[in-house]
Amino acid sequence: MSTRTHHETTRNPQDSKAAKINNPDHFQPEQVKNIASVMNGILADVFALYLKTKNFHWHMSGPHFRDYHLLLDEQGEQIFAMTDDIAERVRKVGGVTLHSIGEIGRLQRIHDNDQEYVDPQEMLRELHADNLSLVDSLRAAHEVTDRANDFATTSMIENWIDESERRAWFLFEATR
Repeated sequence: MSTRTHHETTRNPQDSKAAKINNPDHFQPEQVKNIASVMNGILADVFALYLKTKNFHWHMSGPHFRDYHLLLDEQGEQIFAMTDDIAERVRKVGGVTLHSIGEIGRLQRIHDNDQEYVDPQEMLRELHADNLSLVDSLRAAHEVTDRANDFATTSMIENWIDESERRAWFLFEATR
């Protein structure tokens, strides 16, 4: 015998779709769409940057191996730590976030590096540029979330800008 009520069995399937969640912060649908769009782009870039950072960490070589290997491991952990916060923030405002590697690939603006060998100094220069690119994207996202009066996301973005600038600074100094 089923324990479901008549209401549960006749519910409109659209009512349970993730895209239709009630957003607790009372953002307008257009604001949710804009915030989710810009933050999903950031999330795709963060995943791409994380994987590139780990790729270079795994394939590091040369006389500064230990220092660079540890630096990139630390930076990779910091980058990965952003992913859950970004995705959960999109959900909190009422949006839908990324579902797959394919979706990341379609949205990412940070380019992959599939070369078999990359010179250690080139690795650091490339990651430096990628972190600065992320900063630019975060600043653009900041404008969107600020316009929507999404104070929590805006505040988080400010912290991620600072972290990304710090990573870029460390990478720059390591190449001098």
